[in-house]
Amino acid sequence: GGLILFAIFSLVMDVFKIGYYSSFYSCLSAIKIIYPIVQAIFVVVQTYFLWVSAKDCIHVHLNVTRCGLMLTLTTNLAVWMSAVTDESVHKAHSKLKKNMTEEIFRWLLKVGMRSSSVEECNCNSQICQIFKNGYFWLYPFNIEYSLFASAMVYVMWKNVGRFIDHHSHHIQRLKFRLFRRTFFVGIMLGLIILVSGLGVLILYEVQVNSNTESSKKSQALTMYYIFNIVCLSLMSLVCIGGSVIYRFDKRDMDRHKNPTRTLDVALLMGAALGQYAISYYSIVAIVASTPRDTISALNLTYALLMIAQHTFQNIFIIEGLHRQPP
Repeated sequence: GGLILFAIFSLVMDVFKIGYYSSFYSCLSAIKIIYPIVQAIFVVVQTYFLWVSAKDCIHVHLNVTRCGLMLTLTTNLAVWMSAVTDESVHKAHSKLKKNMTEEIFRWLLKVGMRSSSVEECNCNSQICQIFKNGYFWLYPFNIEYSLFASAMVYVMWKNVGRFIDHHSHHIQRLKFRLFRRTFFVGIMLGLIILVSGLGVLILYEVQVNSNTESSKKSQALTMYYIFNIVCLSLMSLVCIGGSVIYRFDKRDMDRHKNPTRTLDVALLMGAALGQYAISYYSIVAIVASTPRDTISALNLTYALLMIAQHTFQNIFIIEGLHRQPP
């Protein structure tokens, strides 16, 4: 389900990119327009393949199957690196254009940042701007799709030729009851925080990126940090509470070899390392900076809570992944 969701947004991004590049095809190479078309075909074919074959444990033509799956995995990683690079270049161009005059920006593009003519490739029409902004905002979905597909293909690769001991694995059907016990309360609280977070993020982006006075920008920053500090504190407390409940709920630990669970733990820890690095450098920058104001204090608290929350959350999730059903 998650793969299909990201695939749909990736296809929409490819449509926007095709429309954007088609707006000035006369000054671009044909490969610029062909690439999103081929990528859209790849997304459709791969999504169908994973939807049909994700649960298969293949026992024929093992070497050919492993080779094909590894080729698919490396293709997804190449698409991921390409998307990250394109997004970074787009952000760099946006920052450069914002901080420089139009004449200097055009001169820099002519000298070394674009091989084609700036005058011909300039995006002036309204529909061109819509396509350009649309595919830029959809880049994160394409990046997540590539990582999602890479993880699923890796699990398929690990399962090639694998035999499963059915006696050592308990199959449990999850029965989801919306209005019993705490399910309804948890879902409602989660939706409230989600909607509130989107509202705070939109308000923060509008206030910070607009040409308003510094006092309003400071208020937006304060609101943003306070909201995130409250959310991170609640998440940390909930994860600690969940780990404490695990201690009272005596269950056997599942120590059997499981490629999916191993990959989940590796991806969880790998993703947390990036957030740990961001928080660490934020703390160093705040401590080393001279002005010590309210924003700096909130930023420091936010960075420390981010490290604590990721630590408690990872412990809670990893413990849950290794627990047997009741």
